[in-house]
Amino acid sequence: MSRPVIGITCYVEPAQFTVWDMTTALLPYAYVEHVARAGGQPVIIPPAGDPAELAGRLDGLIIAGGGDIDPARYGSTAHEQTGYVRKFRDEAEFGLMRAALEANLPFLGICRGLQVLNVALGGTLHQHLPEVVGHAGHSPAPGTFGRVPVRLSPALAEIYRDDRLLPAHYHHQAIDRPGHGLEVTARSEDGTIEAVELVGHPFALAVQWHPEADEDGPLFDALLTAAKRDD
Repeated sequence: MSRPVIGITCYVEPAQFTVWDMTTALLPYAYVEHVARAGGQPVIIPPAGDPAELAGRLDGLIIAGGGDIDPARYGSTAHEQTGYVRKFRDEAEFGLMRAALEANLPFLGICRGLQVLNVALGGTLHQHLPEVVGHAGHSPAPGTFGRVPVRLSPALAEIYRDDRLLPAHYHHQAIDRPGHGLEVTARSEDGTIEAVELVGHPFALAVQWHPEADEDGPLFDALLTAAKRDD
């Protein structure tokens, strides 16, 4: 039986490799490893052309982490700490997100991916979380994951086989008002929304933490199970 094809969105940023220094479509390889380990065929999707056209050719979709969404998309002006906005990536991923939902494509949002899902469904974001919760534990230092405890809903606890988790966090933004149809399925101890699911969708789950940073990957396993069922 062929492996389900799982699309993963990616960054477009300046990068250095071997003797080159140039603009590059790139993705942390841990995403690829988790999808392959779970039984999928990972395919990296750059924000070029019209990625929404790919929705019908995929068995599942991951919208990966990245910079902040343009606040104009949810009716706000930019906070001074809002950064790494890539409007071309917003345009590509919001189109792909809409196409994926319309096609009932199994979907996993990771960090930025949760925020794309939320804003696409009419929700809003806290642009700088430390001002809301009073600490920087969700993003303690550049290039350093924070470990903030979260409490899981019964449905999400079934995936993790536990109702409490200490996952890897690296985000300074989070959901303020949830989008239409989203159910909150995890919160951190400071009240931050850490996971949501789209009610009525076969499998549309998004988390604010970085599951690819850990060796075990039950969320990737769950995505592949849904993709195989949908195949």
